[in-house]
Parts: sequence; structure tokens; C-alpha cells
Amino acid sequence: MSLTRESGLTKLKAMKAVFITFMNVAIATCAFGQVEQKQPNIIFIMSDDHAEQAISAYGHPISKVAPTPNIDRIAKDGAIFMNNYCSNSICGPSRAAILTGKHSHKNGFMKNGNKGFDGTQQTLPKILRANGYQTAVIGKWHLLSRPTGFDYWSVLNDQGDYYNPYFITGQDTTRHMGYVTDLITDFTKQWMKDRDQSKPFFLMMHHKAPHRNWVPAERHYRLYEDAKFPVPANYWDDYKGRFAAGKQEMNIYRDMYEGHDLKMVTGVDSDSLLFDPWPHAFMGTMTEPERERFFEAYRDRNNDFYSIPRSEREVAEWKYQRYLQDYTATVKSVDESVGEILDYLKASGLDKNTIVVYTTDQGFYLGEHGWFDKRFMYEESFGMPLLMSYPGHIKPGTKVTGLTQNIDFAPTFLDICGIDIPLDIQGMSFKSLVEDGKTPNNWRQSLYYHYYEFPGFHSVRAHYGVKMERYKLMYFYKDDRWELYDLKEDPSEMHNIYAKSGTDKITRDLKKELVRLQDQYDVNEEYRK
Repeated sequence: MSLTRESGLTKLKAMKAVFITFMNVAIATCAFGQVEQKQPNIIFIMSDDHAEQAISAYGHPISKVAPTPNIDRIAKDGAIFMNNYCSNSICGPSRAAILTGKHSHKNGFMKNGNKGFDGTQQTLPKILRANGYQTAVIGKWHLLSRPTGFDYWSVLNDQGDYYNPYFITGQDTTRHMGYVTDLITDFTKQWMKDRDQSKPFFLMMHHKAPHRNWVPAERHYRLYEDAKFPVPANYWDDYKGRFAAGKQEMNIYRDMYEGHDLKMVTGVDSDSLLFDPWPHAFMGTMTEPERERFFEAYRDRNNDFYSIPRSEREVAEWKYQRYLQDYTATVKSVDESVGEILDYLKASGLDKNTIVVYTTDQGFYLGEHGWFDKRFMYEESFGMPLLMSYPGHIKPGTKVTGLTQNIDFAPTFLDICGIDIPLDIQGMSFKSLVEDGKTPNNWRQSLYYHYYEFPGFHSVRAHYGVKMERYKLMYFYKDDRWELYDLKEDPSEMHNIYAKSGTDKITRDLKKELVRLQDQYDVNEEYRK
């Protein structure tokens, strides 16, 4: 067919446009090594109460006895955060901070005893969903409300059970037979297989483990029964000079329930636990054969306890070993789960464009100060592990040393995905820190913390405070008590130097910074006293 002059010019223009487009792509490819990829998938793996000390990538002596090779793969392939912290060290409030990118007083979920998380408010999954993502949460929710903003959800009833737990969905509540960590892993893999593959996904896989009362999978009952874990140097802390530390009720050898927590029985060859205030949260969900196998697995160790006379101090050390043996054996299944997910991503080809995050809701005490649990602003519970990989964007072996916090997760994910960050989100995107591997000069120099739940379980006093690189100032506001720590000279926080000679200037500076942070985060007077 013949061409008119006009149609010929049109064709030439079209060819020129194609050529220009080709050249632009070529230039972009030469400049950056690859054509810009589509939005990444995000799989957010969160365990419950997983201490940094029990992740071998962090190099703690405990993890040398009980390593976590699969979780370590994320750090090896991506980044490990050395100074990541929570905003309120307790399960529900930390989850609410992650979902909203806001401190507790702004998202409304300040205590585990709240009426329920306000699901009508803006959340990370809602924003991602509005921008084309398919969203899901599987596992522990623990926010006293039904999930919102998710295309699919299947969550444990309240804390959930280790054996044969109930899962709640939008359609029904169903009991599933098996070990909770394995079930969550299986359900997660199944969802990834069944998802809408035309969309990027945001998937939250939330493990119950290793939350109290640390019941391992049956295959791991005996895993560490002969292990000897290093006892922390301050296990016998007398709490001198620290008012609130001496008032808590979270001491391993005084406050743990011997049956519920430590799996101790009433005597030699007994199949009855010592005091257990929540029997249905433990043995009650097991089948009769499962209960028989449980008691048999612990029988030799429990008989040994009764057969050898022990001093009070030796009993306290025995309880520490039993606690760590069960805790780390429970972590083992979480590590296996992470390995299964990483292997699935690789086998399916999803690993090339998927951000993998491993974290927990806060830190946890593994005998430091003689404690278990969390809540305090001291380092072990304030700090929370964070590992993150993203092939082609995060260099393997990256160490992030800048101060980061759980309110930063939401803005960071939005930033990486190219989605505008709402102005009312209080966290900061750490995209540049993790992708560049350097802390910019204008990065934050301090963090704000606030714990509200007093009176409450474990009797940890309500307090707030400010942390900087070297110093930390804490105020127990209902008791009008201050604590000041020099983390360089006293990393274990054994010596409260508040009002000590020579600390006047740093105290003034920290109090000024504390007020500045409270103003920045719009903390009203009701929550400052």
C-alpha cells in the first residue's frame, strides 16, 4: 500500500520515538546496571520475645551454644541492625507501632489490656493495598480486634497455643492439629502459592514462639537437655541504686511458675506439673499421647532434680539452665521456619525481588539481672533484633549502626516501594542507611521510649526516657525517680549515676532532649506524668 507524505512523516516520527526510548533504556542500563524493577514483594517475619542474645548473627555467647543458621542467612545476604529499638517494650503496643509508624499515645494502643486496636485508622497494609499490593497476615495478632487492611488473614486466638491451636479467619474459627510454628509456616507457604500473582505482596508471618512458656516442638524436647549455657555476670544482681529494678516481679528463680514455665513436676516419675496457673494454655491443648510423650521426654531431667540435694543458689542456677534449654529449643523451630521460607522464595524465583525482614516485637531477658520477660527501657528489652535482605539493593554483610526504631518500619517500606509517606507517620525511613550502609550526618541522635502498663503483670513501673548513643535517661514518673546510665562505661546498666558528681551537664542536656522529643511526638501532659 502506498504512503502519503503525511503518513510517511507519521511513521518516521514513530520510529524516532521508538529509537529514543531504546536509547533511554540503554543509557539507564549502562548507568545503573539494570532496568528499573517493579515494586518489590515484602515478607515480614516477626517472632514473639526473641532476644537478640539468641540470634547467632549478633555474636552473643548464648547463641554459640544454640545457633540460628537460617535467620543468620538474612544477615549474611543483607543487613543486620546493631542499634534497633522498640518504642514500648510489650507485645501488643509494639505491633501497633509497627502497623502505624506511630508511638503508642498516637495509635491508641498503649497497654496489652487496652480494649482493642483501632482498626479504622491508617495502617501500613492499608496504604500498600491502596497502591496495588495484595496483603496478608498469618499467625499471632494479639491486638484484641480483627485485622483490617488485609486481603487475607488467619490469626491465632489471643496468645495462641503451642499445640493444636485455633486459627480465626474472616469466615470461621478452626482448630488445626500440629505444632504452632510448623502450622504458621505451612499456611504462609500455601498463601504464597495461591496468591494473585499479578500483584506484589506484603505478607506478615507472625510466630507465637518463643513466647512464654517456651514449649518446644516434640522433635526438639531433648535438643539442648545436656547443654550448659553461660550464666550472665549480673544474674545475681542486687539492684542497688535502682528503685524500679528492685520492685519488679520477673525474676527467674523467684517469680517463674515452676510447672507452667519450667516444666517441673511434683516428684520422681511424676506426670503432674507443679503450680500451673494456666493449665489450658499448656497441657490442656495436647492430646493424651502428646502429654505422655512430653512427660517421658522430661522425665530423666526432672528425676535428676529430685535425686541430687541442691542449695538455694544451685536451684536458681538449675532453673536458669532449664529456662534457656526450653527457650532456645523453641527458637529452633522458628529458625527452621525461616529456612523453609527462604528456600521457598529461592525455589520459586521470588527471592530476586522480595524484601525479607526478620524481627520480633521487642527484646527479652535471658537471665540478665536475673530476669525473664521485657517492659523495661534497659537495653535487653528495649533493643530489638532486625535483619533485612533485598537482593541488588542491600549489600550482603551490611551493618546498620544508626539509631532505628520500630516506628520506622512502615515509612521505610513505603519509601522503598516508591509510595508517598503520610505526613502524620512519626517514624523515619531508614532506606538510605540500609542501602548505602552509612549513617548520614543528619540522622537522628536520640530515641524516645514510653511504657505505660502499671499497675500490671510483673510490676514494672511506668516510665519514659531518652536514649542517645552513649547516655540514657529514664524517668519513673509515678514514683518520681530518675535513672541515668553511661552505656560506654556501664553497658550492663548496673550503676545509676543520676545526681552523681560530674553528671549535671549531661543530665540537663538529656532532660532538654527528652522534652524536645515529647514535643516532637506531640506527647500531651496526660502522658508526661
